This record gives sequence, structure tokens and C-alpha cells, in this order.
Amino acid sequence: MFPEHPTLDELVDFFRNDRFASERCGCEIVEGWMGHGVCEMEITPEHLNAGGSVMGGAIFTLADYAFAVASMCGRDASVSLSSNIEFMKSSKGKRLIATCDVDKSGRKVGFYTTDVKDDLGEKIAKIVTTCYYPSVS
Repeated sequence: MFPEHPTLDELVDFFRNDRFASERCGCEIVEGWMGHGVCEMEITPEHLNAGGSVMGGAIFTLADYAFAVASMCGRDASVSLSSNIEFMKSSKGKRLIATCDVDKSGRKVGFYTTDVKDDLGEKIAKIVTTCYYPSVS
């Protein structure tokens, strides 16, 4: 089982194979413990859509990474069942910060909300995710 309160080094080591989020998208883990995860991403030209705004998929990837951190701490495994994203505003900042917190965690199912803000403090998106815990410890 992954620790409930891992160090940042343990988090980075555990998620090192999530290469799409970390290597391709530039997502970085900031902190995490059971039921909580924070990840950041510098906005680069590769994250922009044809209109010059951050692409929704980039925002979702960052949010999903923060969800993974929050839902895996203290667990053997966590699998996303569904996610709903609401885009609220286009970012004018240089970084995005995703903060995920558990709303309710049961034996087999968990409910999480992730808020994505930019470095100017503007709320960019809200994501609600339901997950399944395939093994019970």
C-alpha cells in the first residue's frame, strides 16, 4: 500500500511512470497525502489550442494527475470511473495549479473535486471525479 502521508520524493518516485502527464505535458507534483493532491504546470505554446487558449485536454490532464495523487495515497489502487469537467474561464496566467480533495471516500468508491486555478488566482475549471478502489486493504 502507498503511504497515507508520503514525502514529495516518494510521490515523485511512485508516479515516475506517468510520463504523459510529467514528460509530455510538464505536470509537476507539489504535494499530496491521503485525499489531497496538488500539481502544477507551466503554460507553454504546446498547451495552446488554435485560438491561443489553453487546450481543454491539457487542463484535464493536470487535474487528472492531481486526482491520481489524492486518490492513491493510502491505497493499493484507484481507477477513475467518470469525470465531469466544467471550463469557467480562459487563463491569462503563466501556470496552472490543480488542487484535488476528497469529498467522500468509501470502501470501494471515492468522490473527488479538483479545482484548477491559474497563477493569477482565477478559477479556470472544476472537475468532479468518481473512482473505484479495486482492492480493499
